[in-house]
Amino acid sequence: MAHKASPMESSWKILEEYHIDEDVGFALPNPLEELPYPYDAWISIAKNLPVLIKNGDLRAEVEKLPMLSIDDLQGHKLQRLAHLVLGYITMAYVWDRGDDVRKVLPRNIAVPYCKLSEKLGLPPILVYADCVLANWKKKDPSGPMTYENMDILFAFPGADCSKGFFLVSLLVEIEAASAIKIIPTIFNAVQRQDGDTLQKALLDITNCLHRALEVFHEIHKYVDPNLFFNVLRIYLSGWKGNPQLPEGLIYEDVWDIPKKFAGGSAAQSSIFQCFDVLLGIQQSAGEASAAEFLQEMRTYMPPAHQKFLGSLESGPSVREFVLSKGDASLQATYNKCVKAMVSLRSYHLQIVTKYIVIPASQQPRQNQPADEPSEVENKGTGGTDVMKFLKSVRSTTEKALLKDS
Repeated sequence: MAHKASPMESSWKILEEYHIDEDVGFALPNPLEELPYPYDAWISIAKNLPVLIKNGDLRAEVEKLPMLSIDDLQGHKLQRLAHLVLGYITMAYVWDRGDDVRKVLPRNIAVPYCKLSEKLGLPPILVYADCVLANWKKKDPSGPMTYENMDILFAFPGADCSKGFFLVSLLVEIEAASAIKIIPTIFNAVQRQDGDTLQKALLDITNCLHRALEVFHEIHKYVDPNLFFNVLRIYLSGWKGNPQLPEGLIYEDVWDIPKKFAGGSAAQSSIFQCFDVLLGIQQSAGEASAAEFLQEMRTYMPPAHQKFLGSLESGPSVREFVLSKGDASLQATYNKCVKAMVSLRSYHLQIVTKYIVIPASQQPRQNQPADEPSEVENKGTGGTDVMKFLKSVRSTTEKALLKDS
């Protein structure tokens, strides 16, 4: 059955209010690269982080920064750039070269960062929406969205590891995001009880997810496991569930007590949570920790994206419609879509094994019984036991497959 153009055209008006872009999905379209004076002092540090850290000058430079009001940071894109930059500076200041972790973020960064975070509805820590979704540019503005034609705005130490990790994550996100525009068609089909249109739309989503998985394979080309584990991962770590900052971080002159925030994590990406909701993949009570963690990670997403997930949850149930139709072909198509999600999650487990579990097992163990797994071996940057979490999420996804009727 042929698609009509009109529902799609109206759908983009809806998606605009959720800050979803037709070309890049949840990513920020064409992020800004420069902040005006006097905020350019922040940019200067963020652009030179690897050198400042290598020379041991980073913390002194941060402490010299003037206290700035955020009142002149007007407009969403400028505010997102400032949040990205302050996030980079904060991570670098706290972790510096991995030894001598700082427990207090000085007021000249803490105050503007927390005020800006409140304005944007984001936490005052580097989140996925910063380092992946708002941290990119095209080298040739008229050229394609390909790795070769793209770069990141800011990098941590670890050579090109930041670029590889953040850009591949972004390109996976954008490939999967091309399926978002199909969602209104799906809801229309369910409301009209139109199985044929639904089946075609579900196949389109499956193809988008397959392409996202192909792009995910690129990570091996650009990201070295040892550099990721021993360098980049440290700067992405948060202060929740982290033995190095068990109490959390003190934001000077903002809160009287230390605050705990999770580090950047793929669980903060709206795109895969979006397909879980659409397909009716629900983390069951038996997987409470995974369900709670995913729900908590929504609070690390831009509020417009949280609202979008909420709006999907109040939409018609695709899964129940497929079940009620009792159509073997439609059920098989639904299952293909779910299997594409399972494949992505299985691949994510392979990546975590290569980039976290194996390098962790090669670390020298200090003051630790030989039969105990190391803390770091199990921890993702979000502060979870990452293998357990991902296995739990994959198993829930597999359980969503419909049995042959």
